[in-house]
Amino acid sequence: MPHEPPSSCGAGRRAWARGTLWLLLFAAGSVNAAAAGGVPEGPALFGIPVDFILFALTLLGVAVFHHYTLQVALTGLAVITAYKLAFTGFKTGAGLAGFALHLQHEWVILTNLLGLLLGFAMLSRHFEESHVPAVLPRFLPDDWKGGLTLLVMIFVLSSFLDNIAAAIIGGTVAMTVFRGKVHIGFLAAIVAASNAGGSGSVVGDTTTTMMWIDGISPVEVLHAYIAAAVALVVFGIPASFQQHRYSPIVKDAPAGIRIDWSRVGIVAVILVSAIAANVTVNLKFSHLSDSFPFIGAAVWVALLVCTPWRRPDWSLLPSAFKGSAFLLSLILCASMMPVEKLPAASWQTALGLGFVSAVFDNIPLTALALKQGGYDWGMLAYAVGFGGSMIWFGSSAGVALSNLFPEAKSVGLWLRHGWYVAVAYVIGFFALLFILGWQPGERHKAPKPAPVSVVQMVPGAA
Repeated sequence: MPHEPPSSCGAGRRAWARGTLWLLLFAAGSVNAAAAGGVPEGPALFGIPVDFILFALTLLGVAVFHHYTLQVALTGLAVITAYKLAFTGFKTGAGLAGFALHLQHEWVILTNLLGLLLGFAMLSRHFEESHVPAVLPRFLPDDWKGGLTLLVMIFVLSSFLDNIAAAIIGGTVAMTVFRGKVHIGFLAAIVAASNAGGSGSVVGDTTTTMMWIDGISPVEVLHAYIAAAVALVVFGIPASFQQHRYSPIVKDAPAGIRIDWSRVGIVAVILVSAIAANVTVNLKFSHLSDSFPFIGAAVWVALLVCTPWRRPDWSLLPSAFKGSAFLLSLILCASMMPVEKLPAASWQTALGLGFVSAVFDNIPLTALALKQGGYDWGMLAYAVGFGGSMIWFGSSAGVALSNLFPEAKSVGLWLRHGWYVAVAYVIGFFALLFILGWQPGERHKAPKPAPVSVVQMVPGAA
C-alpha cells in the first residue's frame, strides 16, 4: 500500500507552519526584487506588491489543503487574474487585451509542458508493461545500496533526458522493485536526483538549454555537477536507508519474466523524439521556438505513430491531466508576477534563487539572470535546477511523479520525510563555492535577433 499521509491535527499544524516558512522565504525574495527596481507600481502591503502576496497565499493554500491542490491553484489563478485586470494590468498591456497578449506570449510554454506531462505518463505505462523494471532486481544490490544505485541511474539518465522522463522512469522502477511501497522521502529523492542530473548539462534541463542558446558555453555550466554530485551523496544515502527500512528492495526477479522489447522500442522512440526536437529547435530554429510547441508535439507524434505497435493506456490521461492543470495554473500565476529585475549578481543571490525556485517558475528567473549577466553560470544552473526539488510542486518532475504517487501531494510530508533534500542543496552549493569559488562569467555573446513578429522564449517548464 502507498505511504498514507497522517490526518492528525498536529500534522496539519506542522504543514501550516512549513507552508508559512515558505511564504516568508518567498516574500523575502519578493522584497529584494522590488527593492532592486523595475517592478510596476501597484498596491503594496508592507512594501510587498499585492501580486506577490496573492501568489504566496495560493502557495500556502496548496501547502495546507493538499487534498484540494487543483481547486486551490485554480482559485488563486482566478483571483490573481481578476486583480491584475482591475488594478495593475499585465506586462503586455492593460485589461482584457493585455491578458490576451499575455496568454499568447505564454501558450507555447504551457502547451509544451502539457504535452510532455501527458506524453510521459503514457511512456511510464509502456515502460512498466515492458517488464524491464521487474528484471532489474537481477542487477541492483538487494540492500539499501539498491535504492542508492537507482538514484544514481536517475541522475545519469537526467543528464541527457528531460528531467520529467528521468523521474517518471525512476518512479516506475521504484514502484516495481519496492513492491508498490515507495516512501515519500524516497520520492523526494527521485525528483532531486532527476533535477540534479540535468543541472550541469545543456541538454538535461530547460534552464541550462536557455543558457546555451543565449551564447554561454556548455563548459561554463559543467561545474554544476560538483555541487550536484555532493548533493546526491547527501540526500541519496539517508533516502536509501529510509526506503530500505520502509520496504526493502525485491531480492530476486520473478521467474518467467520476459521483456517486451516492442514496448522498450516505443519508449526509446518517444525519448529520442523529445531529445531531437529539443536540440534541433533550440539550436537551429530558436527564432521559431515561441511559435509552436515542437517538443510536446514531437512526443505525441511518436506516441501516436507507435500506437498500432502497442496500444497506450489511455485511461491514465484524466488523472495526468488533473495534475498537469495544477502545475500549469501555478506557472501562469508566476508569469503574471511583476518580477522585472533581480538583486545584484552574487553567490548570495544565486543561493537565494534556489529557494525561490522551490515555489516560483525557474524559467523567468533564468531569463532575468541572463539579461542581467555577471553570474557564475554553473552555480546558477545548480541553484535554479535543484532548488525546485525541495517541494513537490517546485518542479515539473515533482508534479509528474506525484501523478503516479498521489500521496506525495503534501508539502508538510515532503518536507518532513525529505528534509535531507534541502540540506543537500545547501551543502552542495557551499561545496562548489569552497572548491571553485564564485566565478562570474564574462558578458556572453547575445543571441541572434529574431524576426520582429517573434518574441524569443524557450519552451519548457520549471
